[in-house]
Amino acid sequence: MSKSVHSLDDGFLALPLSALADAALARARALGAEHADFRLERVRSAALRLKDAKLAGSTDTTDLGYAVRVVHGGAWGFAAGVDLTMDAAARVAARAVAMAKLSARVIAAAGADERVELAPEPVHAEKTWISAYEVNPFDVPDADKTGLLTEWSERLLAAPGISHVDASLLAVQENKFYADTAGTSTTQQRVRMHPELTAVTVTDSGDFDSMRTLAPPAGRGWEYATGTGWDWDEELARIPGWLAEKLAAPSVEAGSYDLVVDPSNLWLTIHESVGHATELDRALGYEAAYAGTSFATFDQLGTLRYGSGLMNVTGDRTAEHGLASIGYDDEGVQAQSWDLVREGVLVGYQTDRRIAKLTGFDRSNGCAYADSPAHVPVQRMANVSLQPAPEGPTTEELIGEVERGIYVVGDRSWSIDMQRYNFQFTAQRFFRIENGRLAGQLKDVAYQATTTDFWGSMSAIGGPETYVLGGTFSCGKAQPGQSASVSHGCPSALFRNVNILNTTQEAGR
Repeated sequence: MSKSVHSLDDGFLALPLSALADAALARARALGAEHADFRLERVRSAALRLKDAKLAGSTDTTDLGYAVRVVHGGAWGFAAGVDLTMDAAARVAARAVAMAKLSARVIAAAGADERVELAPEPVHAEKTWISAYEVNPFDVPDADKTGLLTEWSERLLAAPGISHVDASLLAVQENKFYADTAGTSTTQQRVRMHPELTAVTVTDSGDFDSMRTLAPPAGRGWEYATGTGWDWDEELARIPGWLAEKLAAPSVEAGSYDLVVDPSNLWLTIHESVGHATELDRALGYEAAYAGTSFATFDQLGTLRYGSGLMNVTGDRTAEHGLASIGYDDEGVQAQSWDLVREGVLVGYQTDRRIAKLTGFDRSNGCAYADSPAHVPVQRMANVSLQPAPEGPTTEELIGEVERGIYVVGDRSWSIDMQRYNFQFTAQRFFRIENGRLAGQLKDVAYQATTTDFWGSMSAIGGPETYVLGGTFSCGKAQPGQSASVSHGCPSALFRNVNILNTTQEAGR
């Protein structure tokens, strides 16, 4: 059980969870399924959006339904429904079996003989898990949420030079019940939030730029918006000055620089160059939608030099407040933490039960997830995080080691190829470093590298006090497309001799 002060939602528990599961699993078993699982979800999602301190839109939706997935005759079958009766659940199970039979015929007609087999998993009977949060955002009146976003927006609009402000608040409560024919049954509840503001400056000459808050989405409740886990007052007070300085900053001179990369930027580089690259379904070529395949192919496990010896990266579904943290995944696998890169060498992947069995692992590391009761679980990213140095330096000490370089803060745009190898990233703010000190902002900056060159150039890594859990509320994968939230923790880190582009010159302007 996580450290949440809450109990499972009474309204969710009042649904006929076990009765529907029993009806569906019994029908699947009677029709000859080798494996069957039942998943009932209620996902409530809300969004508030303000433009210049005025409410511009709001949504509050609930997705309720269930799914049955089977392995029958060595093939997958899947079906979903919304009718919460035992007869309907049994019919959905029968449709899943029928789909598996059809899939088996299609596979045979194609001349393939690969059978679906699942890596073993201990039975977890009647387990519950609740994410760590203090105040459920859905217990807070919308007027209070709108009022806080309005007050924040007005604070920014009152600052010199701020022309417009966009504000938004996303909140999700996700309840899942899972049961399978092996005897596992789990009931879980997760809450996550993402408040965000963007300030825009438009000058009399027509120049413009923007800057947004760096507070990452988090597996927290309403307390996140009121000061727990982020200092909103400080960030909102400093954004107007940072934005004015950025607009007046000199354009960067392209070339090679040492970079100190802040966690607010580095999380995205980890997501794109390590997180997606170590999804084993991509590395095997089974999945290419949205993020492509991977240069980190399975034959290089244990030998690929991913980065410097300082690089230690974990996959983790247990991190407190992590967006991908769970108690059990959508295949009934208990949450785990494991090494992906150890001392710079690729040593692990993210797996689900089918991919784990296919590649000879004893057990899945619990990365199956479906974003809706109408969708089949697919292998999704865990919280993939770069570990800090136990006695590592502060960010200021890392900057102090640089004679001529750039301090990179906050994520913005990026580009990476479909094997997760050649990339470039921009940022919210780039500060010039001269003789170990910050010397004002630069603009038109992007850093460019290959994945292995970039991580190989990491020469120092910050201590635990520099570690921040960043992340994204929405990472896409699969066809039909699914969305998942995921966190990436990292410290500040120093990279030597990284290629810097002038984005204005690259654009031919």
